[in-house]
Amino acid sequence: MGITSAIVLFAVVWFMTLFVVLPLRMKTQGEVGDVVPGTHTSAPADAQIGRKARITTYFAIPIWAVLVAIILSGWISVRDLDWFERMGPPSSTSE
Repeated sequence: MGITSAIVLFAVVWFMTLFVVLPLRMKTQGEVGDVVPGTHTSAPADAQIGRKARITTYFAIPIWAVLVAIILSGWISVRDLDWFERMGPPSSTSE
């Protein structure tokens, strides 16, 4: 795995984790009773994006580290995900 692959994998894991963290403990403007004109009542009253970005990072780093360890160890390879055998049969070097 190259450095670019590792960065892209981290970005994917981070954003997927962010989408899980965003709705947690969210109070809507309708629940608070302070609806800003021109917005929906389901809009967040206080999104706390910085706090949620920190929480996302705290969860994304260990998830990313586990995925990198699995990929680098060779436990799961691209051939394992080739369900339609488009890469051809695995080559046998022991003859």
